[in-house]
Amino acid sequence: MFQDPKRYQAKHHYVTAAGADLVEILAPQAGELVLDLGCGTGQLSAQIAATGAEVVGIDSSAKMIEAAREQFPGLSFVVGDARDFSFAEPFDAVFSNAALHWVKPPEAALACIAACLGQGGRFVAELGGARNVATISRGLIDQLAAQGFHPQSPWYFPSLGEYARLVEQVGLRVAYANHFPRPTPLEGESGLRDWMEMFAAPLTEDVPPSIREELWDGVEDAVRPALYDDGVWYADYWRLRIVAYK
Repeated sequence: MFQDPKRYQAKHHYVTAAGADLVEILAPQAGELVLDLGCGTGQLSAQIAATGAEVVGIDSSAKMIEAAREQFPGLSFVVGDARDFSFAEPFDAVFSNAALHWVKPPEAALACIAACLGQGGRFVAELGGARNVATISRGLIDQLAAQGFHPQSPWYFPSLGEYARLVEQVGLRVAYANHFPRPTPLEGESGLRDWMEMFAAPLTEDVPPSIREELWDGVEDAVRPALYDDGVWYADYWRLRIVAYK
């Protein structure tokens, strides 16, 4: 997953851009210890560190962590599984942007998050929520089925109520939650195809390269009426934000 950091940053920089105001919600303070869970190439970790907070970034992709270390050598980054991690020192905050919808079962990640927070610590996250990329997903699944492929979804897109309940089950108190649409413009005429090649890769890993172009063409044709406007492709994002305290 996400084995091409340069392409990720070049084609999908909107992921980081959308997380900038999540850092504002986090409101990191100088001297705080913050865990950036699913840090990717470390762009938001660096924004958090710029406030004077101490940041540790963790990601399951060794290549993304390698890129983060190269770009931000003064910060700490580790390769780790969001479902199974621990640290010796408690964190003042756990921050996560656009990562936790890749993690199943969600209960495992939330248990680790709760365990690594100090008393009074906060969990601030954004992930894909219910209905996230529903149109793209339907187009992909239909086109894959037409080719004889029936993959399982790699994503976990919960409702606000479901996720808030899981957060509270691990002992955190939900202070804020919001589920909202964010139609997101994709870059260039190949924007949707670039999105699918990066983020839908788990759905298409068994599809022979020789028919992938046909697959992409079919999805584009199917979703164009809903997701293409005035020369721009859009991803039909629905996001879930949550702030909780230990």
